[in-house]
Amino acid sequence: MFAWSLKCRLRCWIIGASMLLLVGCSAVRLAYNQAHHVVYWWLNSYVEFDAEQGERARDALADWFAWHRATQLSDYAGLLALAQQQVVRDVTPGEVCRWVDVLRERIETGYEHGVPAMAELVRSLKAAQLQRIERRYREADEEFRDEYLQADRAKRLEEANKRARSRAEMIYGRLNDAQIELLARGLATSPFDPERWLSERRQRQREIVDTLRVLQAEGADSARIQTALRRFAAHAAQSPRQPYRDYQQRLFEHNCELIARLHDSTTPAQRRHGADKLRGWEDDLRALAGLAS
Repeated sequence: MFAWSLKCRLRCWIIGASMLLLVGCSAVRLAYNQAHHVVYWWLNSYVEFDAEQGERARDALADWFAWHRATQLSDYAGLLALAQQQVVRDVTPGEVCRWVDVLRERIETGYEHGVPAMAELVRSLKAAQLQRIERRYREADEEFRDEYLQADRAKRLEEANKRARSRAEMIYGRLNDAQIELLARGLATSPFDPERWLSERRQRQREIVDTLRVLQAEGADSARIQTALRRFAAHAAQSPRQPYRDYQQRLFEHNCELIARLHDSTTPAQRRHGADKLRGWEDDLRALAGLAS
């Protein structure tokens, strides 16, 4: 999808992976069936397509989602079936980390399929549109600050706890007091550093905008633009800056351990709740995949 040439947040938006995070079976079907409209709206908020670009973007998104529905959803459903088996038993941090790798592979597959269409749209961008992208990045960074960079550390931790608890309860249902405390202790000792994250994010944004300007000025062909798009995605997945890669790895390992500890503290009823939730999502993805046949 063309989205990644602009924001390149590989971990945040590929519809297939986000299916695993949606609440409620009907929500999955509704969200997926409307996703091409939502993605177009999001893209247009960054670029402000002209009429021709808008038509091409809509066609590209329609093609991408048709491919995705026909070829990817049954695979995601299989992953959810496997997850149902694992959610009812204890897990290790290594198993949690391997799930992240599995999801990342699916995201990369989806991104790669969209690269040729993205490249054609990038070729059509005008100078004013690149300026708009730059402005939207600044606005998005302010939104990031509001969500993650509260001035008071206690407030920052409080908000982090709310986010983490909400995500956990989406799977397990209501957490008990001991589990809430376990989560709070894990977050209090986390290496997560939103200031560092914001700094890295801004460096990626600068790389994207600067590269797009060079490509535009030099009239780059599709092959060269595709190479740049793949580089953007690679840098989103793993920073080219070693200190940040080291930080990413520490945070990754901490989060895998915390998730495993929280999961292993869950009751049989909470695990059944998780299995039921995953089964509902699996059923929805299989139904959506069936619409492609």
